[in-house]
Formats: sequence, structure tokens, C-alpha cells
Amino acid sequence: MKLPEKSVLLRVFIGESDKCNHKPLYEQIVLKARELNLAGATVIRGILGFGADSRLHSAKLLDLSNDLPIIIEIVDTQENINKLLPFIDENVVEGLVTLEDIQVMKYRHS
Repeated sequence: MKLPEKSVLLRVFIGESDKCNHKPLYEQIVLKARELNLAGATVIRGILGFGADSRLHSAKLLDLSNDLPIIIEIVDTQENINKLLPFIDENVVEGLVTLEDIQVMKYRHS
């Protein structure tokens, strides 16, 4: 697959404990992106953060959080990202979803 230089970055900010059909939401988002043949997805686990409720989520040893921040990043064309947005809209009940125009420098595999 070749990505055009002008593509889109979808970023989804959720909590680690968020679920979809009794499974981690971040996992379901990535599986849906793969099912739709999107170019790629990465899940990043944060060590500290807060959201709209201003509650701090931390990976500090003394206050082990079971709801650490999760960021899912997905890059593809606007057309392909649009195929995923209904799933995101339906299943991300709490969180933040952003879209950015980006310039792809390189996308290759061996």
C-alpha cells in the first residue's frame, strides 16, 4: 500500500479501562481499523494524564491506576479514515477525538 504525501492523522484519547463489547476499546478500534484495511494504527499507553473530568490518572507506584491514558493513532487518507469514524463516534463515549492533516514522508515495509 502506498500512502499519498497528504494524509490524515486520527488521534483517539481514551482510558485504559474503556470497553466495547466487554473487550478493551483500544483493541476494538485497532481491530476495526485493520478490518477496514487502513494503513496502520498504534496504541500508546500514557503514564500520567487527565481529561474533561480533571481526574488525574497516574502510573506512580503508590497510586496504581487501572485507567491510564491511552492514545490510538491511525494514519491514512481522509476517505479511508472516514470509514472508521462511525465506529469511533458510536463507541467512544468519553474521551477526545482529533483529526489533523499531515505530510507522510515515508511509509514502507520490507
